[in-house]
Amino acid sequence: MKRSRVKCTFRALACALACLCAVAGAQARAHQGPRSHPSKQAVSRIPRILIRAPWLFNRATRYAHSMPELSGPNITVTKKTTVVQLSDQPPIIDNHERELFDRMPGIVLAEQQNPTELNINYRGLGNPQESEYILLMQDGVPMEMDWIAYPTLYYIPIPQTVKEVRMIRGGSGLLYGPEPEPVIDFVSRKPSPTTTGTIQQVGGSDGLYSTYGSMSGPAGPLGYRADFSHRQSDGQRANGNYDLNSGDLALDYRLDSRQSLDLAVHAYSLQSGLAGLMTHAQWRANPNQTTTPHDRDWESRYTAILTYRNSFNGKNLFVQKLWSGYQDLITRSDAYAGGAAPIATSATLAAQRFHYTGLDGRFLHQYGRGAALTVGYTAYASNSPYREFHSANPVADPYDPSGTLIYNDERRTRYAAVFAENLYRFKRFHVVVSARFNHEQIATHETVAAHPYLVNGVYTRNIPLFGFGIGNDFGRGNETYLNISQGFRPVRYLDVASPFGKFSPANNPNPTKYLTYEAGVHGWPLRGFYYDVSAFQINVRNRIESEQLTQTASINVNTGDTRNRGVEAESSYDLLRLRPGTPDGEHLTLFGNASYLNARFTGSIIPGQVGKTPAYSPSYVLKGGLTFTEAPGLKLSLIVDAVGSQYMQDNDQAVGTTPARIPAYTVADFSGEYELGGHWRVLGGVSNLTDRRYYSRVFLFGGMLEPALSRQFYLGIAYHL
Repeated sequence: MKRSRVKCTFRALACALACLCAVAGAQARAHQGPRSHPSKQAVSRIPRILIRAPWLFNRATRYAHSMPELSGPNITVTKKTTVVQLSDQPPIIDNHERELFDRMPGIVLAEQQNPTELNINYRGLGNPQESEYILLMQDGVPMEMDWIAYPTLYYIPIPQTVKEVRMIRGGSGLLYGPEPEPVIDFVSRKPSPTTTGTIQQVGGSDGLYSTYGSMSGPAGPLGYRADFSHRQSDGQRANGNYDLNSGDLALDYRLDSRQSLDLAVHAYSLQSGLAGLMTHAQWRANPNQTTTPHDRDWESRYTAILTYRNSFNGKNLFVQKLWSGYQDLITRSDAYAGGAAPIATSATLAAQRFHYTGLDGRFLHQYGRGAALTVGYTAYASNSPYREFHSANPVADPYDPSGTLIYNDERRTRYAAVFAENLYRFKRFHVVVSARFNHEQIATHETVAAHPYLVNGVYTRNIPLFGFGIGNDFGRGNETYLNISQGFRPVRYLDVASPFGKFSPANNPNPTKYLTYEAGVHGWPLRGFYYDVSAFQINVRNRIESEQLTQTASINVNTGDTRNRGVEAESSYDLLRLRPGTPDGEHLTLFGNASYLNARFTGSIIPGQVGKTPAYSPSYVLKGGLTFTEAPGLKLSLIVDAVGSQYMQDNDQAVGTTPARIPAYTVADFSGEYELGGHWRVLGGVSNLTDRRYYSRVFLFGGMLEPALSRQFYLGIAYHL
């Protein structure tokens, strides 16, 4: 895709937003009668209450820390869930993903300074690089570049467009896809029933400038929501600058009282400098130095999602999704002459493009006294050409490269699944049985490569997955749960063909399989108080990783088995509920979560590997904070993250000057928002409050690391209709 097409797409989105704003303004002027602004009302910040029928749940209420037991067409009972409402915290600005996941226990970020990709890990299941071991979705649609065969994450929704973030463990692979737990779903904001709008302007450290605008409301038979955001920064290091544009359009149409048709379009474009990785010795000498002054990254993503819903007679619900889109990733890596000041002499352009289409249909039938059955199917297809060029021009045009083609692979993915879950109820007990049958097919056709092994093959897997859950309601607002579920990590393109490795044509590794056991108790015994404590064990078989075992050797086959076990806990309490007579609009919420992990290799083809700790498996992750809210418009939040030390590679050995362990670190963040009156608000924050110097991201090859961001601040103003 040419850059002119990218510009045209954003111009079209901007024009659409302008037209919608004009329509909304006309409707607002034509509105009859007084209209009070929500910010002037006494808005309660008590956690949202979900009302249930007695046959569905033997307690009348449940607070919104977790999902309903029936969430649309999905059964979530006995599956451990965490829901983060973004409206309950100050706005998240810039590249501060920590604040998105602070309330999710066990999530670990491998942080980087620019927003090119998201790197997260959970329970030590694998290298966090590009979030390959966690399924992330937007409104139930995969966000990865190729959901099955290249599950890397180079896109994340703008936080202002997200209503809530859901994290589901135990059976997540059976509910959404084949991948192991958890699934993290970003739920977008929906069109508003009344005309609303927002304009936000923010500036901050390192030349940060962020602007965000949205408009939402009714337009005849349609509900609409449109937004556009732009963010740019110079970065903390030379060649660390980035420029990000994002736009969304959502249209909701009610066909009748039971049927609806929704369309969502998401557009995203980012270009960023890559300041480069460094050795540990370089980091200690100067963490702000730039090792690659000309490397650069270009990304774009465009996705359209069409959703049809039919609730039939209230006992049956059918939801059908159709999505299609395009994403690309182009990276320019230069070769540099030696010396104190690196000089670029030539460039390698790596271009990956993904054209994807998916279907997901599911039907929920409620019967008896609280029983429910859901059945469904998923179909997905993707074509993904991968090409690399070598150019004598160190600043070669990424969309029109000149030079020599040095690698070409025509790749494609086909995936299909059928699944079913049934919820049984026996007075205070409930049982869920699940099954999912997966068909995966990937094909690779290498025509040009630097190595002698040109792979031309089709790799097919048919894998069934099963799950079982049981729960018991007891006392006042408490529930026990036990979940046993299977998952697998599909074979990827890079497992069978790669420009980086010399694979034999006979190379055909088995997919990695997971068996998860989790038992716990959670509850809402008091107003404003929530807790969840569980113990877990994950048995992992046939790990597939490209691992640096020594400084000169790597392995790209099934490396072994691991056992990951531990305890996970989370809780929150509104301390002002202890004081009688506290207004409903005032809340002082103390929250915390903790994860203890013991992970070990139980089998390996590598001598001496059994008993070692897998990479990126910190023994503890602690997060906690205090949030104060006062209606109509004050929010203050202080959050602390503490992550234990973790090995950077599976052999638990140092590489060069880089130690075997990434040191433990603790980071604090502060943010706030205050309403000046009527429609205006000021917002601001400081990340890495104590200016902690640390790193949490290390590449296996060469032990090269990326420093985390030092202290940053931002300050801005917003206007709300």
